[in-house]
Amino acid sequence: MLLPELKTLAGKLGISGASAMRKGDLVSAIAKHQGAKSKSSASSKSTASAESSASSTTATRTRRTSSRAAGASDTSESAPKSESESTSAAAATDTSQSSGSTGSERYNRNNRDRNNRDNNRDNNRDSNRDSNRDSNRDSNRDNNRDNNRDSNRDRQGGSYNRNDADSRRRRGRDRFRDNRSPRGPRREFGDSEPEISEDDVLLPVAGILDVLDNYAFVRTSGYLPGPNDIYVSLSMVRRFGLRKGDAITGVVRQQVEGERRDKFNAIARIDSVNGVEPDLAKNRIEFSKLTPLYPQERLRLEGEGEPGNMTARVIDLVAPIGKGQRGLIVSPPKAGKTMVLQAIANAISVNNPECHLMVVLVDERPEEVTDMQRSVKGEVISSTFDRPAEDHTIVAELAIERAKRLVELGHDVVVLLDSMTRLGRAYNLAAPASGRILSGGVDSAALYPPKKFFGAARNIENGGSLTILATALVDTGSRMDEVIFEEFKGTGNMELKLDRRLADKRIFPAVDVDASGTRKEEILLAPDELKVTWKLRRVLHSLDQQQAIELLLSRLREAKTNYDFLLQVQKTTPAGPGQSDED
Repeated sequence: MLLPELKTLAGKLGISGASAMRKGDLVSAIAKHQGAKSKSSASSKSTASAESSASSTTATRTRRTSSRAAGASDTSESAPKSESESTSAAAATDTSQSSGSTGSERYNRNNRDRNNRDNNRDNNRDSNRDSNRDSNRDSNRDNNRDNNRDSNRDRQGGSYNRNDADSRRRRGRDRFRDNRSPRGPRREFGDSEPEISEDDVLLPVAGILDVLDNYAFVRTSGYLPGPNDIYVSLSMVRRFGLRKGDAITGVVRQQVEGERRDKFNAIARIDSVNGVEPDLAKNRIEFSKLTPLYPQERLRLEGEGEPGNMTARVIDLVAPIGKGQRGLIVSPPKAGKTMVLQAIANAISVNNPECHLMVVLVDERPEEVTDMQRSVKGEVISSTFDRPAEDHTIVAELAIERAKRLVELGHDVVVLLDSMTRLGRAYNLAAPASGRILSGGVDSAALYPPKKFFGAARNIENGGSLTILATALVDTGSRMDEVIFEEFKGTGNMELKLDRRLADKRIFPAVDVDASGTRKEEILLAPDELKVTWKLRRVLHSLDQQQAIELLLSRLREAKTNYDFLLQVQKTTPAGPGQSDED
């Protein structure tokens, strides 16, 4: 019988306090009350069933104290035993009853079976509750040991990620990983922004923003990661529409003594982005959506007060450079490519001061970096050969992103890269392997980032340009360098080729005049200048390589400017076949 039925029966029998009794006590009280009144045989059968249930409940409670599983099995065994005993007693008493009594007995037996099943289920539930109370009262030591073991297991299993992340954060690890606890985002490096109070001391900071997958930093010591970098929350990056390569100025909160110090201080407020208000940065057009055109405005390398800069004058004649040019300086080792880059950089800084000059040196010698910093009036970004390949890629990516941000603002930017071949080697070492290896050991996926760098050069339709002049090494004896050069061979629209034999004879600049040139040069040159230049090319093409450059250099030394030299060429050089001097 269920507990409500037992309470109803106890109420009918007149048992006081039945509503507050538990099932086992209630069954015992009913059994005592019915035994005292000596009711009929049918009542005796139900009382016997109740007594057997009560005895099984008491036995189960006793056994539950020692073992919960054993108590369940003992209860299930005692219930059928008492049921069989009561059934045999009922059969001995009721042998003289009729078939109607037999049907009633079968009905009572079915009720007993159902009651026993219900009693077993309720007894198991009650015995579990009683055993927990009894074990807490009688077996504190055992249960404490078990509870501690279980709670430790639950704590380790349920909150392992949070505790592990907290422990690693305390040790300084996992600072930049995007591990999130089940309770929400991380406190140190999540989307939350630092709060500024009136008592805080604010320090100004400035640098280049480097946005990565799950975090962003302001590089305050250059383009490489440093110990004084400033952390920027991703919510601030999304709110102001910040992009990689933005020039950020802001303030940070000075840490107080005794306060827990993080590895990187977080920026508290952003004052300007690329020299303008932070709210205006959202309305910028993306670099990839700008319309590229052929170079239309020329970058003059020849200076008025520097007639002796032969490198700049030769380049103006054989391979003119325009704003938005994508040029490749092909050079074997020891052919003077570094001196050519220095001459181009100095000429641009003097003759085109409106252009922002950036010299990117990747995998170069430290002494060349120092020489370039002292001789060039521009921004020199370097990563020497003694640094890991990852630093080379970081410097190149952040530098080109910085140039893109300036172009988005309408500026003219000139990037000189030395060298594209070594940048490709760095990406081949740093990039994860794709499984497709080209000849020379070059991974096919390692050539895409240098192509993306070189392909960023373009002339923008509504203002702004990005000019990239990169050097490429050839004749090094390495199959890898040849593969990298072949990938970039047809991507540029201007090519300046240097020759090792001319450099060995100390003829500088060692320019191969016949192999150098610019595509669509008729857009950059005036019609009259274009005709004279074609005459000069026909003359130089008929000569040997060494004779051509020697003749060109000797005539340039005689003339103060390229304009005077072209006038002499026009007067002294006959017209080509099918053309006249007036054309």
